[in-house]
Amino acid sequence: MNLCSNLPLADPSLPNLGSSYVLSSLKTIHLDGHFNFDNIYHAANDFGNRHHYLPSAILHPKSVSDISSTIKHIFEMGPATELTIAARGHGHSVQGQAQAHRGVVVNMESLQAPKTIVHTGKMPYADVSGGELWINILHESLKHGLAPKSWTDYLHLTVGGTLSNAGISGQAFRHGPQINNVYQLEVVTGKGDIITCSETQNADLFYGVLGGLGQFGIITRARISLEPAPKMVKWIRVLYSEFSIFSKDQEHLISFKNSFDYIEGFVIINRTGLLNTWRSSFNPGEPLQASQFNSDGRTLYCLEMAKYFNPDETHIVNQVIESLLSELSYIPSTLFLSEVPYVDFLDRVHVSEIKLRAKGLWEVPHPWLNLLIPKSRIHDFAKEVFGNILRDTGNGPILIYPVNKSKYLFTKLTLHKVPSSTGTDGLEHILTQNERILDFCEGARLGMKQYLPHYSTQDKWQAHFGPKWEVFVKRKSTYDPLAILAPGQRIFQKATSFSWSRILA
Repeated sequence: MNLCSNLPLADPSLPNLGSSYVLSSLKTIHLDGHFNFDNIYHAANDFGNRHHYLPSAILHPKSVSDISSTIKHIFEMGPATELTIAARGHGHSVQGQAQAHRGVVVNMESLQAPKTIVHTGKMPYADVSGGELWINILHESLKHGLAPKSWTDYLHLTVGGTLSNAGISGQAFRHGPQINNVYQLEVVTGKGDIITCSETQNADLFYGVLGGLGQFGIITRARISLEPAPKMVKWIRVLYSEFSIFSKDQEHLISFKNSFDYIEGFVIINRTGLLNTWRSSFNPGEPLQASQFNSDGRTLYCLEMAKYFNPDETHIVNQVIESLLSELSYIPSTLFLSEVPYVDFLDRVHVSEIKLRAKGLWEVPHPWLNLLIPKSRIHDFAKEVFGNILRDTGNGPILIYPVNKSKYLFTKLTLHKVPSSTGTDGLEHILTQNERILDFCEGARLGMKQYLPHYSTQDKWQAHFGPKWEVFVKRKSTYDPLAILAPGQRIFQKATSFSWSRILA
């Protein structure tokens, strides 16, 4: 596994229980659900399709107590076993983060917690299971005319999965990531304790678990903030030939309240006939000019915007959009507009998933790279990365999310290509590009931080968290002192002879 840790290794003076005994002991746990010891191979896969660590068992819980009892059982075995636990939602991790080598993987989607319960009122919210998919929460809340405020681009992810990271999409500039829109959590810690936490109750655990990479507890329930849901969306795309103008317009749009409800962007490199592909979903503002547009092999930048509305607001919304667009400096002939139902807009990536699955291009390696770049250095980043490192790439979308904390979230999503392909479409070439980008950011001291980070040494994890590292370690020692949880993150290794003071030193 090569798990990174500077923790001491096994103490030979302590007894070490055999794997057969450990697995047999799991069968003694009283459960509402069940363990599976045979059909376990899918738990060694994820969306990244690059890391494959086989567990010893999969827990299919029907209750929160199933998860608690299993963790308590492992915790009470203490240093006699290396057994660990990883919570797995929809399997959308990209670097094995939800895997547990020779451990137990918890299938969170089988958790039969109370179904989504929507509470209306002045501050509406939804109580949901940690294993529930966001798409299901959307449909359930819409029955009450409500919806969550902040999303990810892809909705077929579990609540616990996105809240353990952040959950970022084009609404983040206004509402913050998904973790900013949670009132309360129910968490099972690395000791097996079931704890309810919020800003005012067990706040240290609450803030630790949100974005905590699964290190302090498994999220089994969440209370999600809701808002009135619109029925329709005006969906708009425009193009830029200069990154400086593109970024200036993005910054302008997120700087005031009555702007668009969703703002993203993406980089287009070596794409021909792009506007023709948009015509299936969008209508050109100027059809004749759009038909004559030629990218001439240039790198282009697309600003994507959406305005939510209800049918009786159409006239007013059109006026607002016209006013907003008049303040932008995009290429006039590249204005494309569409009007779609709210649900269709939010679930747009699923449409692409269906098409890619039909072509056998979904379950391929996805070596994604996700970076937070400070606003002050985004132009240095763009000049080197878009103008040099990625100049010859055709490897899928490169997304840029503006975030209202003087930062940009730049996400490089690698393409859906056949893994055996070579050259600029090959996996090794993409990984090399990723390393070049990271090396440049470090050498140029951009102040970059990885989102969905994955490091091979604990020194790099410590550098990632910076001054927050000591707090992170203290929380680990408090809520998961044996390092049972989320081993796939490769932050801490479960040790048999344990000293947290050694880490803090």
